[in-house]
Amino acid sequence: MISSPRARIGVLAGIVIVGIGVALAVTLHSHHGATKQPGTPWYSALAAPYTSSRSSTKTQCGKVIRSGTIGVGHPILPCGAKLELEFGGKDVFTRVIDRVATVPGHTFDLTPALARELGVQGTQTIRWRFAP
Repeated sequence: MISSPRARIGVLAGIVIVGIGVALAVTLHSHHGATKQPGTPWYSALAAPYTSSRSSTKTQCGKVIRSGTIGVGHPILPCGAKLELEFGGKDVFTRVIDRVATVPGHTFDLTPALARELGVQGTQTIRWRFAP
């Protein structure tokens, strides 16, 4: 048992310092790991750029598709779902911005800007996973 008030303060200060160190380590690890989630599984899916036959530039999620809009259409995933897509060694973080009825066999419709960024031309097999 610690009898001196000074010794007690020293022990408590040490505990506080260790606690702060642990909190900082957890915070830094959480932020550092935010871009990659090694425990999140990858899935394969067919994807293609939106066809030019779209009658409206406004999506079912309320987004306007412009020339630089990055996003995907998916018939089931909710609007705003965060995803990481990979194709040809390129990774892109994006969101679901449309609830489209994809071409049979397709899982994702890519905005033209996203297709360009990934290098997807025509129908391609991409990898995807949920992003944090």
